[in-house]
Amino acid sequence: MVLSLLLGSHPDRMSPAQLTRAGEHFGIPAATLRVALTRAVAAGDLRRESGDYLLGERLVARQRRQDEGVEDAETAWDGTWEMAVVVMTGRPGSERAALRDKLGGARLAELREGVWTRPANLRRPASYGADPALSSFRARPDGDPAALARELWDLRGWAADGHALLERLSATREPALRLAVAAHVVRHLTADPLLPGELLPAGWPGAELRAAYADYQAELRALAVV
Repeated sequence: MVLSLLLGSHPDRMSPAQLTRAGEHFGIPAATLRVALTRAVAAGDLRRESGDYLLGERLVARQRRQDEGVEDAETAWDGTWEMAVVVMTGRPGSERAALRDKLGGARLAELREGVWTRPANLRRPASYGADPALSSFRARPDGDPAALARELWDLRGWAADGHALLERLSATREPALRLAVAAHVVRHLTADPLLPGELLPAGWPGAELRAAYADYQAELRALAVV
């Protein structure tokens, strides 16, 4: 509950009194919450500053990626695609896995082994471009870009899951279960490829999911008001 609340808060800090008030809504005793907060600080998920609780470094990075999925991260698209090609071989498996995570985190998809791409429609900088194992380009596909997007991402599957989550969130009123559904919503948004509208199938639920999650975060923040 605490991590969900802070991940959706800007700035990401709350006082013990605010967190205790929110915990009461979920039936969490104050003593239990204090133990959970102590353990979260010890694990590095939270940190203390001037008496308040803030997200730890690892979760701050998660919040940035979450924000990109929850907020409108797009810009005007001119039809070009980002492309990153792995040009360095013979690296340890751990380094290869870390590079795949970096490219996936940047919302690129693997066209073939070592070749990653996506439409160049995001405001975020291409942070992977400085990696010495990669050579990066801008390109335009010769074929239908919408067909390429369907090849790279399971758009219909993502949309179907998104519509199901919207229905569950709307139908769920019990506080703890509603929090769990909202956590599924934000995880689903984190997997949104954030493609230009012209490449998406009809009925894409991305905007509805972002609006529903923003409304839920407003509910949580209201609980913490002291």
